[in-house]
Amino acid sequence: MLLHIVARGKIGGSPEAELVERYLKRIAWPSKVTELGERTPLQPLPANCISIVLDERGPALSSTDLARKLEGWRDAGKREVRFLIGGADGHTEAERTNADLLLSFGPATWPHLLVRAMLAEQLFRATSILANHPYHRDG
Repeated sequence: MLLHIVARGKIGGSPEAELVERYLKRIAWPSKVTELGERTPLQPLPANCISIVLDERGPALSSTDLARKLEGWRDAGKREVRFLIGGADGHTEAERTNADLLLSFGPATWPHLLVRAMLAEQLFRATSILANHPYHRDG
């Protein structure tokens, strides 16, 4: 199952970009990042895929809960999980309404560059949990 981060704005050669790349390289699952301009429309979600919008209105999941969601979607034969990171103005109401899940990293507003790095780390952590890798420690 493809883990696809779709983010508004360009990250360039920043330290955050290096951190995102470092975590994505460690994930055993296929992954990719697509950057969009602030006003570029989203491509329609292919059939049999999941859309997750990162938004402070959604629930904050533990790393283990995120891992279990990924596991369920993988085991159900989903082809792709698309994680949408908004730009300066966040997401449209339609993007939030059409999402399969709203996901929050807490009530604070985070810079989109940091959200990419945080998401990449959580995806590595979640896939590590599912692989019984010692990276994640409960407690």
